[in-house]
Amino acid sequence: MNLPEKFTEKMRGLLQEEYEAFLESYEQGRNFGLRVNTAKISVEEFQKIAPFHLRPIPWVKNGFYYEEQDRPARHPFYYAGLYYLQEPSAMTPASRLEVKHGDKVLDLCAAPGGKATELGAKLEGDGLLVANDISASRARALLKNIEVFGIDNVFLINEVPSKISEQFEEFFDKILVDAPCSGEGMFRKDPDVAKVWSEEKPLECARQQKEIIMQAAKMLAPGGKLLYSTCTFSPEENEGVIQYLLDQREDFSLEEIEGYEGFSCGRPDWISGGCEQLKKCVRIWPHKMAGEGHFMALLKKAGTPGEQSTPKRKKMLLAKEEKKVLEEFFRDVSKPFDFNQIEIRKEQVYQVTKLLGERRGIPFLRNGLYLGEMKKGRFEPSQSLAMALKKEEYDSVLDFHFDDARVEKYLRGETIETEDVESKRKKGWQLVCVDGYPLGWGKLVNGVLKNKYHSGWRMK
Repeated sequence: MNLPEKFTEKMRGLLQEEYEAFLESYEQGRNFGLRVNTAKISVEEFQKIAPFHLRPIPWVKNGFYYEEQDRPARHPFYYAGLYYLQEPSAMTPASRLEVKHGDKVLDLCAAPGGKATELGAKLEGDGLLVANDISASRARALLKNIEVFGIDNVFLINEVPSKISEQFEEFFDKILVDAPCSGEGMFRKDPDVAKVWSEEKPLECARQQKEIIMQAAKMLAPGGKLLYSTCTFSPEENEGVIQYLLDQREDFSLEEIEGYEGFSCGRPDWISGGCEQLKKCVRIWPHKMAGEGHFMALLKKAGTPGEQSTPKRKKMLLAKEEKKVLEEFFRDVSKPFDFNQIEIRKEQVYQVTKLLGERRGIPFLRNGLYLGEMKKGRFEPSQSLAMALKKEEYDSVLDFHFDDARVEKYLRGETIETEDVESKRKKGWQLVCVDGYPLGWGKLVNGVLKNKYHSGWRMK
């Protein structure tokens, strides 16, 4: 492929004797990867049911290579949220940020959702995920991916980091900053990125990255961990940004990252004033691993994590009739819902997140799980509620095998015949599943399923 001349000159100077091997990697085909949603299915079970040519990605426990002809984006399991399609190296940052139950986690530059969905899956419905993207259009794409994955404990926002830090000072246990960058590591995957690269772009990006990481530092709680990553080779955007943070904040230090034989260490010698700590950073090179270029640094903030009480929130009161309608529907749902956490805004019903408290002045796309809509005295469940359920958590289910032609018809929004499919009820709401994993809702009338699949998600 054609690489920018100034880029190849820079890389030759950095890599020296490794440069030819690096250059040859661009003549090889790109790698295709998917990451299993372990909040819905175990890796072992996925391997049993997935009809793809899978090879484990050795440094990511729930990651797999697949062959281009597999076309997993067209498979019903994709629509069921069983996996996310992601470049193999890009899976690494979220895999190296240890998230445990009850953590408050921030993904500061989250769209389109590859890393946020993994962080949310690790929480398994406990704790809090705050996912942000500065672009409104990208944030909407992020919301869809989070809903497909069934993540219900999310606060999804669309704001600049400086505004967020005003509301969340020293709040988060874990923060991931996958910073916007010059994209040098993605030239093979997306040649269009190479076409818009310029010699000035790394320095321009570095200025923005320094501002972002300093705001993230303000939001990290004492004893918390921050993982910074980029998909570029530029030292200015990588070691240079980390050294800047270390110079500005004496309460931050670098931590070792769980290793892999193909990882390379950081290069303090590539920047002015680089300290030895920078060797703890990780570089992923396309000539050393079956993936694109990436950089990671794991930082810890000094101090002891404190016991933070759950923020007090104004008690939500539902109108008597509203509560009656919701209780009638949720009698058929075994997944626990706290009616004290349910609020109704303009007929739309939400279960809001518990750990957030009152946050004023931050525009958000979602606070918690969108449950559905009140319509003329009745409740219509949402697509996001279906994706947050397990098959056994709803009273009446229609379950199809993935190669049943009716599955694709359902995903296209068509009405389907269901007389031969076993279900507990012969009318009313049905949770439509593929091989035991929810896809969405339908309403059964005389053996015919009226399709309630989200119109914006339909298979084209």
